[in-house]
Amino acid sequence: MPNSGLSPRVAVYTGTFDPVHLGHIDIIQRGCRLYDRLIVGVGVNPDKQTLFSPDERVQLICAVAVERGWKNVEVEAFTGLAVQVVRRCGAMVVLRGLRTLSDMEYEFTMSLMNLNLDPEIETVFLMAKEEFSHVSSSLLRQIAALGGDLSKFLPKPVGTALIARAHK
Repeated sequence: MPNSGLSPRVAVYTGTFDPVHLGHIDIIQRGCRLYDRLIVGVGVNPDKQTLFSPDERVQLICAVAVERGWKNVEVEAFTGLAVQVVRRCGAMVVLRGLRTLSDMEYEFTMSLMNLNLDPEIETVFLMAKEEFSHVSSSLLRQIAALGGDLSKFLPKPVGTALIARAHK
């Protein structure tokens, strides 16, 4: 392996996390067990209109990390390409969660592009647990706007923030 200064024991889990839900939390928890250091990279996707600012999303994830006692998790907002933030963090791994077959198609294409952009960075996929395979942030935003029960899908502080924001 070339000595590029990248560590295989550091991973970056990138996403929009608008808002972070229990499916994301599960991937973070499992990533904590697999890697010495896990950075949650809160990205800006120009194709998505978000409800929370990047700083608010970072704060919500940090609150969950503190509540759950994750010592090896860091959270930071970033702009630009995922491979750029992964390299800047000294990681070798992009961690991604997969829910459905359509996720697999999208993520497979993205991982091939990332590999072409930076051949030293690998993508590692974790399959969503069955109880989270149907959960998406966009669906949760819709449920919040229509007054549905979010307690099965979101940590309490995130649910409170989402309901407050959705009803503004």
